Amino acid sequence: MTDGSEDRRTPEGVRPAGGADVAAVRAVTDAAYRHYVARIGVVPMPMEADHAANVAAGRVFVTGEPVTGVVVVEPRGDHLFLDSVAVHPDAQGTGVGRRLLGFVDAHARALGLPEVRLYTNALMWENQEIYPRHGYEVLERRVDGPYDRVHYRKRLD
Repeated sequence: MTDGSEDRRTPEGVRPAGGADVAAVRAVTDAAYRHYVARIGVVPMPMEADHAANVAAGRVFVTGEPVTGVVVVEPRGDHLFLDSVAVHPDAQGTGVGRRLLGFVDAHARALGLPEVRLYTNALMWENQEIYPRHGYEVLERRVDGPYDRVHYRKRLD
């Protein structure tokens, strides 16, 4: 890395993404979400995100060298919105996702935000098992355009 972001790692081993990470962010996100296209019948929104703009805005954090995990977050008034979590399939089951979710909690606390919110497609049933195990509760389920979403929140102590 030439942008110095490797010097800003958190205790969770997560660092802000820099411009040199954009290709890796795209690759990990695409690899993590690609298998959902056939299941849900549309391209998942994280695959269509403007990764360069998100990185430039400071909303993307990565872990691994090479990058194996990505989170995209956005502070919103009274909560931190977790827009995307992506773990490369080769790294799934190794604790990368757990480390990223731990970072998101710590980041929200550091920003003084009392909760984290997210949504997932209702057909991404794996996520509906994972998020409750990490303290998330269902707020609602609603259809937004072509997406049937389950909305979650996690209140932080």
